[in-house]
Order: sequence, then structure tokens, then C-alpha cells
Amino acid sequence: MNSLRSLVAAAVLLSLALAVFGQSVSSFDVSNLDRNAQACTDFYQYATGGWLAKNPIPAAFPTWGVDSALEDKNREILRAILEAAAQNKQAAKGSSERKVGDFYASCMDEPGIEAEGSRPLAAELSRIDRIKNRRDLQDEIAHLHSVGVNSLFLVGSTQDAKNSAEVIVEIWQGGLGLPDGEYYFKTDEKSQEIRAAYVKHLAKMFELLGDDPARSAAEAQTVMGFETKLAEAWMSRVDRRDPLKVYNRRTLAQLKTLAPNFDWPGYFKSVGVTQASDVNVGQPKFLERVNQQLAVDLSDWRTYLRWRLLNSTAASLSKKFVEEDFDFKGRVLTGTTEMLPRWKRCVNAADNEMGEALGEVYVKQAFPPAAKQRALEMVANLVAALRSDLTTLSWMSDPTRKQAITKLEAFIRKIGYPDHWRDYSALTIDRGAFVNNVLRADGFEVRRGLRKIGQPVDKTEWAMTPPTVNAYYNPAINEIVFPAGIMQPPFFSAAFDDALNYGAMGSVIGHEMTHGFDDQGRQYDASGNLANWWTDADMAKFTERATCVVKQFDGFEVQPGLFENGKLVVGESIADLGGLVVAYAAFQKSLEGKPRPANIDGYTPEQRFFLGYAFSWATNVRPEFERLMVQTNPHPLPKFRVNGPLANFPAFAAAFQCKTTDAMVRAEKDRCQIW
Repeated sequence: MNSLRSLVAAAVLLSLALAVFGQSVSSFDVSNLDRNAQACTDFYQYATGGWLAKNPIPAAFPTWGVDSALEDKNREILRAILEAAAQNKQAAKGSSERKVGDFYASCMDEPGIEAEGSRPLAAELSRIDRIKNRRDLQDEIAHLHSVGVNSLFLVGSTQDAKNSAEVIVEIWQGGLGLPDGEYYFKTDEKSQEIRAAYVKHLAKMFELLGDDPARSAAEAQTVMGFETKLAEAWMSRVDRRDPLKVYNRRTLAQLKTLAPNFDWPGYFKSVGVTQASDVNVGQPKFLERVNQQLAVDLSDWRTYLRWRLLNSTAASLSKKFVEEDFDFKGRVLTGTTEMLPRWKRCVNAADNEMGEALGEVYVKQAFPPAAKQRALEMVANLVAALRSDLTTLSWMSDPTRKQAITKLEAFIRKIGYPDHWRDYSALTIDRGAFVNNVLRADGFEVRRGLRKIGQPVDKTEWAMTPPTVNAYYNPAINEIVFPAGIMQPPFFSAAFDDALNYGAMGSVIGHEMTHGFDDQGRQYDASGNLANWWTDADMAKFTERATCVVKQFDGFEVQPGLFENGKLVVGESIADLGGLVVAYAAFQKSLEGKPRPANIDGYTPEQRFFLGYAFSWATNVRPEFERLMVQTNPHPLPKFRVNGPLANFPAFAAAFQCKTTDAMVRAEKDRCQIW
């Protein structure tokens, strides 16, 4: 792809040179502070209030934070790569460069997409209309799954939770159009408004397909009733956080007992699973409900499946479908008032569908080897800090401590990008209807996942693309992963002093590391198996400390009468607190044997550490999206990810000379401390 690189090099270098955050990368911009706020009263407002005031949420976004600005910069880089690929007539047929160029060109072909309308779905809709019996129905469910359409339930591959070297089939609840099962039953006024808007949205979508208003209204009620029955058996997000509750390994015979009306061998053959033996059923109760739904009238099934197809593809169709899809998912659910420009939507789609083909070019421009080396050094320092903490942790006994350190030492560390790039040779992409490219790409991903069943676990694989502004810990592989996309200002820069780098990126690294020991991660051993390696006494002590975090977050009021759900966010909140403690320890270690750094802008190195931490969370959030986050997301809102852990951390109070009576200082008896 050398020709592609030469075409985009100038654009990329220019993009990288832009000051996205209104500051030199070598210093923290004090204009981002709110001098009218008090650090010891509301540190989030103090550290980010100036930036929040200067950076209102753009109309096309539900939130806008420093990470959003970085994502936007990365999109500009990807746009240059994609436009160059789309214009390159010499790219070899079948090459990744040709495919990403054709994919982007088909997405940007608005006249062609408008001319097609919903016609590209005609063959799929015809398949659904031809369902005449239960055999046809099951064949169609399998077919829709094979092209990535979420219908009734989800199927994929997973490492067996108690034997992480084995890849088996997994079945998971699915098939809803609202964000979660509780949306179908909550009785507060806002929830009722969302359900009413959803029914109107359903009817409008059916009208856009060509059904008359009366039929569309009836179809909307059919879908709502069908999904409500599924939602009655829905496992809550809090329960789904418990690895033991979602580990339900079954033989094919036991699977047949759960849902006897479904032809499982035939289904697995249809979706391409050739080595199905045992299956993990994430939610057995839901599968029992699936079995009951198979008795529903076939006309209702045809309506439901038409909706599932349309809901999955609407954003890839003509303008009227795109706008109606956005009207509900954007305006109603998140409060967003304007769609992203088409090029941004197309860049996002390309990254979602062929992200590693793009990432291979992206990292050569945006993540030089020196940056990777600096990041690896930081990770090593954070690992050393956590090892030291585990070694001296007062409440943990030696048997548990030994296992914890063994797990820490076994962490697989992935920085920037994969060592081996994904092979897209089996994926067909052309410059025809964009929605067909999306379905083929989704189907490619489904087949790629299912081919893992019965094969050795590939521990080199990544679950995020290189430009992603995020990071993750995967307990089944016991790995910490940091894409190149996040290893940039304001999180990380070679030009930053250590205080800022450790406060921002160091806390992210520490966060992912301590996920290995949060309420979920602690249940997996060094090999990624779901196994108890804690003594009973240590587990009781950990649970008591985790309960402290739950109670604190239950008390954070997001909007009048709307509070964070401590049981939902406890894992992320434990990791935030642990990441902060470990990053601060690593930062302090980095100062040893060196002259003490000078104050900068009147702030000590310790104060800059906490300013760097807080600023990395600077985010404006729409009220509608706050509500969506609280109900569905295991991550707390940004304000509480700053003030929550800092109020539990004596080093913060010491750095800013806070008094014991200040709001940002929890009394010792109320302080949550794990690591």
C-alpha cells in the first residue's frame, strides 16, 4: 500500500500538526480551568470548567469531550486515507486498499443510494415474505444471523470461561429495538415517552417500506408486543456483570431441552458451525422464552423479521430511512439534534467494517516506533507499581497475594496495533449498493468469528481497531490493550512532563490493569479461566470494600431523582480508583533519584498529575444521553469518574491542601480503599 501512503502523507502530517485542544502539547493550558470553582469542593469543575464552557456539544453529537476532539482528529486522518484509496485506480483488484476505497466510494455515492431507495433489500424482504412454515422460519433466522442481523437471539464464538484454551459456541439474548429490556416496563414519564416514540418510529419505518398507514400502525403494535414478550425474560445488565450467572455450558441435548421447538443441529449447519459440541447459553431463561415465541403466528414473525432487517440496515439506505432512523436513535434516545456529515458516517462505517485494513496505514503515520517504546515503558512502570502495591497490601493474605502477582506477571501487553493484520481476502466489496457492502462485511465478521470454534485461541487478535480512542482488559486472555488512537494528547505525548502523562495515560493503563482484579476480573485466574483463587477471608474483605464503592456511587445524583446505579458501575469505578492509585505510585517512583521537577504555571508536579487525570475526562453530556448512560452503561458519567475516586485518595487532599471538612475529602470511616 505504498502508493496510498504517499498520497496521504502530507494530509496526515498536517492533521497531526493541528492544535486540537488549543494548547501546546508541552504544557497544560490553564485557561481550561474554572478559577471560580474550588479544587477541594468540586475538582471536576475546577479542572475542566474552562474547557467545558468553551466547548459546547456540537449538534451532531450526544456528548463532547477531549476524547471526542481526538476522535475527530483521527477521523480526519482516516478520511485522507480513504479518499486517497477511493481515487487510486491502480490499486490491485482484491487488495485491501481497493476494498476500503470501494467501500468508502459506495458510501459516499449519495445519488446512487437515493436512486436505489430500499430496492437493495428486495431479495432479503422477499425471503422473509416466503416464510410459510416453521422450517422456513428457522432457516430465515439462521440466514439473517449469517449476515449480521440481530434477530431473536445472538450467536457467536467465545472462549469457554472455565477452560480458556477452548473456543465454543455462545448464544446470547438479543432481538430488541429499545436499548435494554427494562425500557419496555419502566413506568416513569420519560420511559413512557420513549416507548410511545418507538411505536411511532416503527410505524413510520414500515410506511417508508411502502405499507399503508393503517397496516404500518398494526405492524408497529405487533413488533412492540413481540419484543415485550422477549424483554420479560431479559437478564438485567447488573446480573450480566456476574461471570457465573452468564456461564451456562450445555450439551446439544441440554440445549434441545431448553428450546425443544428449535432445530439446533440444522441451525448450526445453516450458519456455518461445523464443530458445534457444547454451547454456552448466556441466559437460559431467555432461551426458554425464545422457544415459546416459536409458537407465535407466522404473520407476526414475518413482521418482526422485516423490522429486524430494516432496523439493522436503515442507516445504510436512502435519506428518508437514514433520517427516520436518526430521529429515534439520535434525537429521542440521545438528544442529538443533527446527523454527522456523510463523510464522517462513512469513515466510521469503514473503521467498523474494515478497521485493520485502515489501521495498518494509520499507525505508520500517527504512531511512530518512538511513541510505542515510550508507551511500553509506561506500562512496565505501572506493572511494577501494582506489583509493589500487591506485595504490601495489608488486607490481602499471602496465598491470595501470590496468585494475584502471578496473574499480574502473566498480563499480555498490547500497545498501538496488532503484530499480525487481519486478512480481508474473503470479503467481497464493490462500488454497488452501499447496504450490500455492509451486509457482506457483517457476514464476513460473523463467519470469521464462527470459524474460531474448535480452533486454538488466537491471543494476537485485537478487539479494537488501531485508531480507536479507548482501551480494554480482556479477562479470558488476561491482556491489557491500548490502541494507537488513545496514545495522543491530551492522554499522552512525548512532549508532556511525567506528571501529565502519568495523570492521564498512566491512569488509563492502571485502570485496565486493575480490571484484572475488580469484582469481575478477580474471578479469572492468570490463564483466563473462571476460577476462585481467593481465600474466603480475602474474598469477604474485597466484597466489603467493593460494597463501599457501590454505596458511594448510588449516592451520586445525575439529574433530579436519577442516580448512578452502583451495582452497574462498580467494576469501572473500582478500576478508576485502582488505576489512579497505581498511576500515582508509578509517577512518584519516576521522580526517585532525580532533581525535583519545577512547578509549572504555579502548580506542583503532584497537582499537575491530578489536573492531567481530571482533564482527560472533560466532557459535556446531553441530559438524554445521561439518562441512557445511567440505565445501560457500566461506566459512570465523567464528573463522577473524577470526583468519586479523588475524594477517596488522601494524596489528592494533600496535594491541594484540602481540609477534612471539604466536599472532596471523605472521612476516613467512609473512605473506599482497595488498592
